[in-house]
Amino acid sequence: MKRSEVKTESKWQKLPTEAINRRTLDIDTMPIERIVALINREDRRTVSAVEKVRPQIVTAVKLIVGSLADDGRVFFVGAGTSGRLGVLEAAEVPPTFGTPPTLVRAVIAGGEASVFRAREGAEDNYADGVRQMERVKVSKRDVVIGVSASGVTEFVRGALTRARRVRARRVLVTCRPGTDRAIADVTIAPEVGPEVIAGSTRMKAGTATKLVLNMLTTIPMIRIGKTYGNLMVDVRTGSAKLKDRATRMVSMVTGLARPEAADLLARARWNVKTAIVMAKTGASHAAARRRLRDAGDSMRVALGEDLAAVLRRQRRKV
Repeated sequence: MKRSEVKTESKWQKLPTEAINRRTLDIDTMPIERIVALINREDRRTVSAVEKVRPQIVTAVKLIVGSLADDGRVFFVGAGTSGRLGVLEAAEVPPTFGTPPTLVRAVIAGGEASVFRAREGAEDNYADGVRQMERVKVSKRDVVIGVSASGVTEFVRGALTRARRVRARRVLVTCRPGTDRAIADVTIAPEVGPEVIAGSTRMKAGTATKLVLNMLTTIPMIRIGKTYGNLMVDVRTGSAKLKDRATRMVSMVTGLARPEAADLLARARWNVKTAIVMAKTGASHAAARRRLRDAGDSMRVALGEDLAAVLRRQRRKV
């Protein structure tokens, strides 16, 4: 780059995510034990930062729940570390809560290959952010969650701008409190402070973002009946470990011994909710499925029982 092409002002220079952490200036001279302790102390700051933005998280969760009730979808949009965190959430929701893969999706700058290898420059493509939202046919029933540690990622801004045009609900998760709030209906901006290694937003910013995204996916799933108490009753049982977890849940809630619980699950086609309703009501598989549909797929409504009270009566440890 020619000297004449170098700008005297940098739009990144004053970002919190680019700031120098004075507590770690001599980190390269420290013994390993001290570095571990220092990073651990810095990470604790992320929890406090997320705690301060709980009201915004609550508002965002309500938007997502409303969208899901309206047959909407959830899109995570990001680049680099932020994009990969969105991919992780979208990948984990279906097996954990038994949702279709189209319900919660991720769009990462540079496409799927960018999950495994950084694609330089993809984050700067505003037009591609717009195009990707057009490609997935984002609508006013959907929620688009832009994830950008710096708050200035052009790909994310393009996606949120397109979402605004079609009146989709918009959430921005960033670690830059001063981000333009007009771009989203809700901005969640935990102030984590400078990174241990200047600009390495995969560290504190990434940790804070993951904490926020955990809540933005888990709480809506709880609200739409994907858990019974704190049990993962809509889990997909595609592995030996998950079949074992399903068997333990059915045994715990119904009081059946493990062999009987496993046999019941087999008859219920390895659907935990159906198996529990069959055991509790004596219903057939078809009748149990109807009962759940009539209850909006809520175990608590279908059974009229409180899980905690059931487990206390059985004197089992949760």
